[in-house]
Amino acid sequence: MDEPDHRQVSPEVVTGNNCKRMKILAILGTRPEAVKFAPVIHAAARQQGIEMQVCVTGQHRSLVDPVLKFFDIGVNHRLSVMRHNQDLSGLTTRVLEGVRGVLLADRPDLMLVHGDTATCFASALAAFYERVPVGHIEAGLRTHDLSSPFPEEGMRQMVSRLAAFHFAPTAANVATLEQEGIPAERIFLTGNTGIDAVLWARERIRRADPLASLEKNKRSQIRSAKRRVLITSHRRENFGAGIRNICEAIATLAARHPATAWVFPVHPNPEVTHCAQSRLGTLANVALLPPLEYPQFVALMDQSYFLISDSGGVQEEAAALQKPVLVTRRTTERAEAVWGGHALLVGTAHDSIVNAVDRLLTSRVLYDRMCSGTCPFGDGAAANRILGIIAREAGPTGKSHLAATA
Repeated sequence: MDEPDHRQVSPEVVTGNNCKRMKILAILGTRPEAVKFAPVIHAAARQQGIEMQVCVTGQHRSLVDPVLKFFDIGVNHRLSVMRHNQDLSGLTTRVLEGVRGVLLADRPDLMLVHGDTATCFASALAAFYERVPVGHIEAGLRTHDLSSPFPEEGMRQMVSRLAAFHFAPTAANVATLEQEGIPAERIFLTGNTGIDAVLWARERIRRADPLASLEKNKRSQIRSAKRRVLITSHRRENFGAGIRNICEAIATLAARHPATAWVFPVHPNPEVTHCAQSRLGTLANVALLPPLEYPQFVALMDQSYFLISDSGGVQEEAAALQKPVLVTRRTTERAEAVWGGHALLVGTAHDSIVNAVDRLLTSRVLYDRMCSGTCPFGDGAAANRILGIIAREAGPTGKSHLAATA
């Protein structure tokens, strides 16, 4: 993190008695939200004068519950918004109505949302309608292309129009918000709480076995490989031709580099599972895994040589773990990873992926360069900064200030 300015506070938790007791509602619905909220929820528990309630919308319930268990997080409100084959319109409506009920029952002083999901946007809209101020964690990320990533780019832009407080991970995110007309006094440079989470988790899962679900022969083969490359793919805009190209590229690379293991935890969406199974399922040095719980996934990242991914969070986590990542997207809202040399944008064209992987496997100079440098997304103290800011804003006149910004 850069030196503190008017948008920053020290990462030490503020524990003075000068702030009134404040009621905060944290809303989460997906696994990334749960992971990145966990440090904030724990920091709130150490913060005098703050009472934090946790509401889980159920957008990804089966994926969220193991994260809550791993981080030992209790839940105050559970909504059941998920439906089989749910569409965005129905999901958004159910979150909007469900969160409104929680707001009317609890009347928090502040709602916290994270990122760019349907849960984040619909919850922020519900709070706006009920005149409850919103704090947006991971604010200011942009590709400036509403189709990539879809629908996340639109969601986060709309949340920025509704939020009272903007907790931005990087200086570039701060600059983006200021350029969009957000008042500077409402923008705070904090780092990304996902870095807090992954560094905390890594120290607790060093001996975890992320390959336990594989049958014995395949597990032995993957473990004995010279190097291990981790692959993930789940973006909607890559469904169809994109995911087919990614799988074809992995098949080409598996044949070209037989001493390398290619490990692919497969997203449960049929668009991904069908393509991965049909093209990669029989290849000896490719391991297709079921979706992994967060601790196992962190262990797999930490044990990998590098990553191929279309995930935004993985770009941040890989930088924190000093692992290169090849990003199978046209654009990224985590441009700092590219600027700092931790990531390369390779798109989804077969030849582009294959050529980039070949270079990274054969050039030690390129590999070492991509592993070097500090993580541009934070230092592991973002959650404490966010809670310090909230404590400061909720001082003797804090609640009236909050009301004025709603």
